[in-house]
Amino acid sequence: MKLYSRNFVLSAIAVVAGLYVASVPARAQIGEVSKPGFGKPVNSAPTLPKPGPTPRTKDGHPDLSGVWFVGFTGNFDLTAENTPALSRLDPKDGPQQRPSFQPWVALKQKRFGSQQEAEPCLTCEPLGVPGFITKNPYPLEIVQTDKKVVILAELDATFRTIWTDGRQHPKDPSPKFNGDAVGHWEGDTLVVDVIAIETHTWLTGPGGNIAWFPSDVMHLTERFRRPDSNTMLYQVTVDDPKVLTKPWTSNPNHYTIGQSPLSEYYCTNNQDIQVLNPNGIKYISPSGLDERYFDEDEYQELLKEAAAQKK
Repeated sequence: MKLYSRNFVLSAIAVVAGLYVASVPARAQIGEVSKPGFGKPVNSAPTLPKPGPTPRTKDGHPDLSGVWFVGFTGNFDLTAENTPALSRLDPKDGPQQRPSFQPWVALKQKRFGSQQEAEPCLTCEPLGVPGFITKNPYPLEIVQTDKKVVILAELDATFRTIWTDGRQHPKDPSPKFNGDAVGHWEGDTLVVDVIAIETHTWLTGPGGNIAWFPSDVMHLTERFRRPDSNTMLYQVTVDDPKVLTKPWTSNPNHYTIGQSPLSEYYCTNNQDIQVLNPNGIKYISPSGLDERYFDEDEYQELLKEAAAQKK
């Protein structure tokens, strides 16, 4: 099987931000940001079946199982990612609310400078949550059982487990990029509570050029719905009182069922970092910290600095 090596722009909530070089599924012809025509569709969108009633499991809950593609076509074509059909957000839902940051965050953002150059995607860092969904342009596969929901990602061939068997979070869970997730059903909505999220990642977005990093107390509430056989909707509320002045809720992210199985894609050897970070800027502070990520001591320091500036 022939593997294709290409560059692409990885979108975050309708925008953003990192270029990867890797093995790309043969089903997709991928344009390159450095070549004319990037952003124009290459592949014709498949014909979707007529939407039917929401499939349900034996216990009556919506069945989220399937391979889901970002947007409204059930297709994967990063060359067309800037077209409305490939957008994860529907203009009918109105403008996306922007996060409201605590005053100290602006001081930290100045320390690492350009969002484009500092974006962790450039060095192939894990997306974490909610970026596993909101920053990921590649398809996801959901496998649903009566005890758990497993989400498989084509990007980096990774996965998430959402427990739905009634268990609670562990008392002192170790931080993980995808956190610790437990879910329950509220009517036809799967509501997922996520804690213990690794801080070495960015949410990035919405609107682009927003360096949004989580703190060690970030808490997510995710909502998955399948209103018909063709459509899945995902929303996330981010509660992070150290970084945000109030919780932030995304507009619904739209996914369409596809007919193609997952392939595999790995972020490796990102040569385009030379384009987006031509000066090879590093973000290590004199004390050895990576300035791009949350640090409690720095947080306390910048809280005092921000308070002093208000006086």
